[in-house]
Amino acid sequence: MRTVRGALSLAKSIGRHLSHQRALGRSYTTVEYVLEQLLRFIVKQRADDLTASVYARWCKRQQHLSSNTLRGRQCVVRKFCLYRRRSELQCFVPDLPFAKPRPYIEPVLITEAHIARMLDVTNALPVSSTSPLQSAVMRMAVVLLYTAGLRRGELVRLRLGDVDTRSGVLRIGESKFHRSRLVPLSKDAHRELRDYLRRRLSKPYDQRPDAPLLCNTHGAACRGYTGAGIAQAINRIIVRADVHDDEGRRPRVHDARHSFALQALLRWYRRGDDVQTQLPKLALYMGHVSIVSTAYYLRFVPEVAALASQRFGQTFSRLIDEGAP
Repeated sequence: MRTVRGALSLAKSIGRHLSHQRALGRSYTTVEYVLEQLLRFIVKQRADDLTASVYARWCKRQQHLSSNTLRGRQCVVRKFCLYRRRSELQCFVPDLPFAKPRPYIEPVLITEAHIARMLDVTNALPVSSTSPLQSAVMRMAVVLLYTAGLRRGELVRLRLGDVDTRSGVLRIGESKFHRSRLVPLSKDAHRELRDYLRRRLSKPYDQRPDAPLLCNTHGAACRGYTGAGIAQAINRIIVRADVHDDEGRRPRVHDARHSFALQALLRWYRRGDDVQTQLPKLALYMGHVSIVSTAYYLRFVPEVAALASQRFGQTFSRLIDEGAP
């Protein structure tokens, strides 16, 4: 009975913690998953509460995870325990996460030549009774990922009602950080979208506003793609198009977002734009809270270095020359 009461008390604390965090405007679904998993573990251990020994055993159970994932979960538990301590002064609070973070994988930047090869692959995808729109859907997915910098989840959650065909604007509903935004497409991407919708909006495909944009099944109830499903399909396209960097590494789906941000940076330098003025616009377009998040996507590759050096020379060479003896 004591264990049951302890679990109920802990469950109530978790509920209060989640309610407090969600009042800030975020979903905290990952936090909820981690804390519920921890609660189930405590119950299985027949423990009354989270203690140092129970926490150590829980961490040991998580050793199959990557160090970054384990560290993230340890941070979730620590923040929850710190919240509990506000009202339960004697509750256990773990030390700072001891899992060592690993550097995140460097993205493989996707070039226009890579995209051209990937689009050729999508055009050659077979059409069948079970996948009648496979070629058109995959082409549209590649175009939107590369030209609009969408997150994978944002792409698969797009609905027909989110598309303004006339203006070429996508409405991205609440995504990361609970931010909604409008994403204007480039002229080429807008043309691709119109071409795709001519097929997508024909019978017998679902034409309701809440139907998924990327649909690949017949009938009134059109089934969309999952994030994992679209990632697997695009990864197969990457392999067939033989897209890789000089080290032989193949890009991940999310690397298209890095490539989108870098291409924007290159365009600014080539046009002579003020990069610092443009960064907040890119942050808004990509759905970031601040330019700090956007800066993570801007890689200092040789082409950027050359353009930045050229810009510096054009701006300050006169001062250097005047100061020379």
